[in-house]
Amino acid sequence: MISIHFDVWQNDDYNDDNDNRSSNSLQSNNDFLEMDTLKRRHLTTAINQQFPKAGYEQVPFDPIDFDENGKLYKPIRSPKNKVVLAIWKQHNDIIIPAFFTLLSFWTRYYLISYSKFVVWDEFGSHYLKREFYFDVHPPLGKMLVGFAGFLAGYNGSFEFGSGEAYPADVNYTFMRMFFASFGAWMVPLAYFTSLELDLSQHAVILTTLMVLLDWWLWLILTGVSIGCVTSVKWVGLFVTALVGLYTIEDLWDKFGELSMPKKIYLKHWIARIICLIILPILLYMLSFALHFAILHNSGPGDAQMSSLFQASLRGNNFYENPIKVAYGSRFTLKNMGYGGGLLHSHVQTYPSGSKQQQVTCYHHRDTNNEWIIKKPRELHVENDTEIEFVKHNDVVRLFHAQTGRNLHSHQVAAPVTKSLYEVSCYGNEKIGDKNDHWVVEVIDDLFEKTNNLHSLTTRIRFRHQVLGCYLRAANSILPQWGFKQIEVTCDKKNNPSDSHTHWNVEHHWNDKLPSGGSSHYRTLFLHDFWHLNVAMYTSNNALVPDPDKEDILASHPLQWPILQVGIRICGWDDNAVKYYLLGNPAVWWSGTASLVIFVLLFAWYLIRRRRQYRDFTQAQWFHFLYVGKLCFIGWVLHYLPFYIMGRVTYLHHYFPALYFTILMCAFVLDHFTSTCNSIIKHIVFGFSYFMVISVFLYFKDIAFGFDYPSSELKGRKWLSTWNLAD
Repeated sequence: MISIHFDVWQNDDYNDDNDNRSSNSLQSNNDFLEMDTLKRRHLTTAINQQFPKAGYEQVPFDPIDFDENGKLYKPIRSPKNKVVLAIWKQHNDIIIPAFFTLLSFWTRYYLISYSKFVVWDEFGSHYLKREFYFDVHPPLGKMLVGFAGFLAGYNGSFEFGSGEAYPADVNYTFMRMFFASFGAWMVPLAYFTSLELDLSQHAVILTTLMVLLDWWLWLILTGVSIGCVTSVKWVGLFVTALVGLYTIEDLWDKFGELSMPKKIYLKHWIARIICLIILPILLYMLSFALHFAILHNSGPGDAQMSSLFQASLRGNNFYENPIKVAYGSRFTLKNMGYGGGLLHSHVQTYPSGSKQQQVTCYHHRDTNNEWIIKKPRELHVENDTEIEFVKHNDVVRLFHAQTGRNLHSHQVAAPVTKSLYEVSCYGNEKIGDKNDHWVVEVIDDLFEKTNNLHSLTTRIRFRHQVLGCYLRAANSILPQWGFKQIEVTCDKKNNPSDSHTHWNVEHHWNDKLPSGGSSHYRTLFLHDFWHLNVAMYTSNNALVPDPDKEDILASHPLQWPILQVGIRICGWDDNAVKYYLLGNPAVWWSGTASLVIFVLLFAWYLIRRRRQYRDFTQAQWFHFLYVGKLCFIGWVLHYLPFYIMGRVTYLHHYFPALYFTILMCAFVLDHFTSTCNSIIKHIVFGFSYFMVISVFLYFKDIAFGFDYPSSELKGRKWLSTWNLAD
């Protein structure tokens, strides 16, 4: 490390009585800071060569330290004992984060096996049984759950039902510790992030405490990080946006550096495109490739995927499908729009409109998904020997196998999408009209050019013979009376490219026809990757609050910054081990307050600069803007989007935004104490440390778990909205 010692630099004891030499030296320090990195590096080298015998004892004030890259490093004051001083000076950058890291692991592991029951989102069976399942989140997080189970020797037999007791052969303690480790590493991450933001040592420790209780390399690591976080949850896209905004600003600044050669500037673009765009996308796609490779058995999530993908899963019997569909065949119809389900009907009727039998799309296997294709009633003849295949432009009836009614449409507005026609089930084998008739339109086949209707591989549309509209399912969700299933309508627009009007035969049964065999069906990764992502998106949007049902766990984003709510994690019986999800109020409230303070500070300094007051040097102003923008915009990107989301929201959705408020709190406190002497600074930050630690200790039982009646925690119910104590 290169050290330069000026007479005055951020001197805590500096006052107006200092002589002119100190003032001039301070100005020199400011000028020095405003130099570019290369010039500072040359200057530091020259000074050290000229004064090789300079030592720390000769300097009454704190030194400025620069690493080999010319980056500013500001160590804390060291003890006067020379031995301790030497050890501290040499190793404090390791001792401090190591101490907090050990403390972090202790707080995460302490009493982690206290509850022997499934608490919250603890599961990991599908990857170990290799059963395909569907989730609204990308697969990396659940893949890690399965990996933890594998390391723990878990065989996948336990179903992880909420509140169930763990059997003796499930090492749930190891699995919990595996995931608690990820949270523990957030503490050293916060420490080194604060150092990179050039905060004082006091502020660095406060940030760490609040979380607790070569440029290619960094670009690559950043790309890996945003690729991994997005592969766990799509909320990672918000931090990706933050990195993107900073990258745009950085490239714009470099564009203004006329001394930079054009080739070097182009390399900056290339490096960022490769590391921050291409690499994260490849990692994201890799997580899905592993997901598909591991989950090769048929499972509960099959119906969310295309029929061809399902045919590739072991344990699936699609290979038994006869290839060509004939009159009298029984089958299921899969909508080919992304996120599409199976054409479905049940005995329940529409509460308004025609009040006829409901027709929906459903994502799970059910006998109510089965239909029989028949000719119009006047042409239908029972024939047990002859086989007649369904062809392009045939007029057919779709007969519901379970209820004996015909697929029907008429000039009645659909229940949700009022601009389209309602689709229902009506009549029976003897009663009906021309509104039961549909024209089969073969769009294409994946493997051959044909006018016949093939199972799995042929894309078809159904045009209503009378109305000319097309059978459609576009992921609009029915209310509770429709069991939250997908609305099926008849679309008056003839849009051949609308995939929500495309259907394919999935299951196909016909005793008169031979099976097709598994070699006839194959699928492509890119198609499956895109299909699953759109299915995740549509299912995520479908997680809307139910107005007919109270969700005591849900909360509104407006409640999060002030910690107005908490969440009961498990059963609340007096003798059960209970956990209550509630952040440290000292951390949450001070973080929120710091956001408001920063906005006021920014406006105040902006007005003063407009009036030609200079409260900072140019370098200090740029640093204030850099850290403030990073923290504030990071919070905005991770918080405000939840206001426009239609899905149900919970308190834990605020955790990423909370991280930026913690950084902001340390930054604001550091800013206000930057001109104070060392004693005042120690007092201010010491009080902050005390508050964070004491409030944590006061609420520690709800974090570590408690098995006594919750009524004993009434004193900890600081807000009436906390349902902590009965």
